[in-house]
Formats: sequence, C-alpha cells, structure tokens
Amino acid sequence: MSKTVVVIGAGIGGLSAAIRLAAAGQRVIVLEKNAAVGGKMGEVLRAGFRWDTGPSVITMHHVFEDLFRAAGRRLEDYIELLPVEPLTRYFYPDGTVLDVTRDLARMVEQIRRLDEHDVEGYLAYLSYVARLHRVTGPAFIYGAPPTWRTVTQVALADALRLEPWLTMDAAIRRYVRSPHLRQLLGRFATYVGGSPFRAPATLNVIAHVELNEGIWYPRGGIYAIAAVLERLARELGVTIRTGCAVKQIHVSAASRATGVILADGEQIAADAVLSNVDVAHTLTNLLPRPAVDLRQLRAITRADPSCSGFILLLGVRGEFPQLAQHNIFFSADYRREFDDIFRRGVPPDEPTVYIAITAKADPDHAPAGHENWFVLVNAPAAGPGFDWERGKAGYRDRVLATLARFGLDVRDRLVAEEVFTPADLARQTGSWRGALYGASPNSALAAFRRPPVRDPRVAGLYYAGGTTHPGGGVPMVILSGRLAAQTIVDDCAPESTFRQGDASLTARRNAS
Repeated sequence: MSKTVVVIGAGIGGLSAAIRLAAAGQRVIVLEKNAAVGGKMGEVLRAGFRWDTGPSVITMHHVFEDLFRAAGRRLEDYIELLPVEPLTRYFYPDGTVLDVTRDLARMVEQIRRLDEHDVEGYLAYLSYVARLHRVTGPAFIYGAPPTWRTVTQVALADALRLEPWLTMDAAIRRYVRSPHLRQLLGRFATYVGGSPFRAPATLNVIAHVELNEGIWYPRGGIYAIAAVLERLARELGVTIRTGCAVKQIHVSAASRATGVILADGEQIAADAVLSNVDVAHTLTNLLPRPAVDLRQLRAITRADPSCSGFILLLGVRGEFPQLAQHNIFFSADYRREFDDIFRRGVPPDEPTVYIAITAKADPDHAPAGHENWFVLVNAPAAGPGFDWERGKAGYRDRVLATLARFGLDVRDRLVAEEVFTPADLARQTGSWRGALYGASPNSALAAFRRPPVRDPRVAGLYYAGGTTHPGGGVPMVILSGRLAAQTIVDDCAPESTFRQGDASLTARRNAS
C-alpha cells in the first residue's frame, strides 16, 4: 500500500531518496526552502559567467548508473559524464608540476623524475587502496551503517593488512618517500573534510575511486546532476515545492513523525518524514524540544566538525593554457596548514589553493577570452577562532597573493567576483558551523559515530545526506538516499520489492 513520505530538503541525498521511494510506489513530497534544488550543489550565473558552487569532482560513476537503473531509466539518456584527463594538475612551491593521470605509463615517468624508488611504491599504493575498497566497501560505503559486529565479519588477515591504527599520512609514508607524492596522496583526506595527519589510514580508500577508477565531468557543469535528478523525480510523480521552508516536524504524543508544519502555517500530513538537511540543524531547529534525543544532539554538537571552505568565484580576463580543469597549488608546510584548521581554528596563513575551471570543458561558461575560476581553500568551521565578517576581505587578498606567487597574478584581471565564507555556508545550507561534511573524520571511530538513518527517539523520522552514513561527497549522499529510502520502505512494507532495482549495485559492490 502506498505511503506518503515528506522529504525536507532537495539536496542530492533527498532527491536520490525521493527517486527510489517513488520507484517503489510511494507518494513523495519534497520541500525545499531555496528557489532551486541541489542543496550544497548550486550554481551562480553573473556577467556572462557560470560557476558551480559546491562539489567539483565526481567519482564512482556506477553509483549514478544504478540510481537511474533503479528508476527504470538509463543514465546516458539524461546526462553525459565525460572522463577528465589529467585528473588534477598539481603545482608545488619549488616549481614542480605534476599531472596525475590514470595513464600509468605517463604517471610512472613523472614519478621516476621525482624519485625512481617511488615507482614501485606508487604502484603498491594503488594496490593497497584497491584492497581497502574491497575490504571496507561493504561495511563502510555500500551497506548499512557499520557496527562492531560488522567489523568482526572482516577476515582477520584482511583487517590486519589495513593497519587501521595508522593515520593516513603514516600509511602513505610506508609506500612513497617523495614529499611531493606524500603531500599529493594526503590531500584525499580533504575530500571528507579531514586531515591526513589525524584521519585513520582506512580513509586512503578515497584515493581508489579517483586514481584507479577516474573522475568525471557532467556536460554543462556539476549542477546538471541536480537538474536531471529533479527531472527524473518529477517524471516518477514526485511533488517538488521550492521556496517552501519547513518550520517544524510534527511529532505526535506517541513520539511519531506525522508530517510537517511550513513557515506559512500550512500543515502536510505524512506516514514518514525524511530530513535531508544537516542532522544537527534538524535536531536544534526542526524538532519540538521534547522530541529531541539530547544525548544524540550533545554528541553531534560537541564533536569536532569537519573543515569548511573559503570560496572565491572569479571571472578572469584572459585564458591560461598552463592550467587544467582541476588544479592544486600546494603550501610549503602541509602539517602546519592542517594544524591551523583543526587545532587553532583559524584559516591557514599559507593555504593550499584549489581551482576548478569548467570553461575548459564547456567554453560557454565564460565570455570569449575569459575563464571561470572556482577557487576553494580549506578553512575551519565557523567558530570563535576567526571573525569571517571582519576578516574575509583580508583573507581574499591572501588567497590571491598566494596564486600570484605561483605566477598567476589575476588581481587586475577580475571582471566578476563573489566570496563565500564558512559563516555564509552555515547560513545558506543549514550545515552545522558551515562544516561541509558534518563531524570530523579525524578519528578511527568516526564512521561508527555518524547519526543513524532512523531517529533513535522519533518513529517515522529518517535522515539522509552528508552528515549521515556513509558520509560526504556526491556519490556518498546518493548512497545515503538509497539507504534511507530502503529503510523507509522496509519499515512500511517488509515484503516490498524495493531492492530489485539495486541488484546491479550489489553485484558491482561484490565484484569490487
């Protein structure tokens, strides 16, 4: 029997869940406070430029294929995902430039010039992260949230070879000795908002999905993903209401979510409510106080947050053939940079700077003779260590000065510009302190401490998104939507045929 599910937030996790719920025969209503869907995946158009404002790297192509397959559709009929080469171009303070690529012959030649001993070390590292994916994937990525029982089901020999007691950096040092390669491989910690010097070695698994499987670019820009998910959801009968803020989740006397109350007072009844906004925001702002699990709220708000970001959207006059679609300009002292972020709670004095330029693939994203630069610097979550309102102009100047030292002085070439701080991200996305990935992953227990998909106190209330299992990143939040939808349908109708559409994902996961 069809149930009514209200989804709060039209982020990628919420849209993923809505699609799967509708494909399973449920009536779904998605409520989004902003004018457009996408959540953290947004876009800005100004003065002839177009920028993506959230995620910029897409991995795990098969996760997107399986989402569309679950809805009886083909991904390629909706969107074109183009392989990106080089994956990323890295620039170092000593003048070294390294193109990371899946072309092993080309990669080996570049590594040989750095340190010939690291050729075999890098190849061994690729094998190591592939093994991490095979061993940890079922428990920490594709399946239900991990428990200690899940861990005990991993073969002891496999578990020991993963060396979970090491940090990412310590594990990397066992494979390569070039400081350039160590810094490059450590960067993958930032994909989930962590530090390579504190995050557990198992997070090296992130390198597998990029270095071994590649990265992809949706024709038209990253926001095209949000647009086609909205289109697919509507085709399946999902009702999506934008500009529609939820004031409160209605909870019955029996501690069950029975619908939502909108900011204008309208009430919408539901059999289940799925929150696709930050769990901390849900607990502090959307639930009646008596319904809040205070222990869970304390655990979330007292946990160290993941890093946030300082973002510049730059319309730059001129074209820069020395830059690729994805570029990294490394700091000279990576450890100090992460100490600034996670220990001192201040933006780094010498930041690593990332630049994505979608005009390299879609020239119409910038006027002729110009480029659209999305500039991102890892920054601490908003807190008492730094006043972004007073400091953002000065930090903007610092970031541009950093690029100038690498020979990219564009300060007199800017024809359009927007700035976003962690405080801005907190206000715009509802993320706790502007942390892009929820709680920090800088702990071996972080994966076990993510909020559960079912609210522990309110029946019929569920969560999806980057602050829940399996974590942040576009493929991960799509998987979180899959898990949330499956849980809702199983709770409503245990004999549901919901999982038929996911057979291919299960097969892919097992094959991996």
